Amino acid sequence: MSESNQDRLKRLKMRSWRRGTKEMDMVLGPYSDTQLVSLSEAQIVLYDALLSENDHDLYQWVTGQVQTPKPYLELLPLISNFAFKS
Repeated sequence: MSESNQDRLKRLKMRSWRRGTKEMDMVLGPYSDTQLVSLSEAQIVLYDALLSENDHDLYQWVTGQVQTPKPYLELLPLISNFAFKS
């Protein structure tokens, strides 16, 4: 059985808010609440894959402490800019 788009977005939001670290909860949770609906299908698939990554790695990528892996080069700047906009 295929997952509906609504169910997929709900699942991604829940996984975004229930990470392994509070820092990533606070980065990905608000992003998922407001931005997932505007992502393309390819970006949603990439975001789903991103949620499988280790939180410590994700935090370093989002904050620019470590270079972002090539597969996430399109998506991570969107998340970083959203999370750390002034």
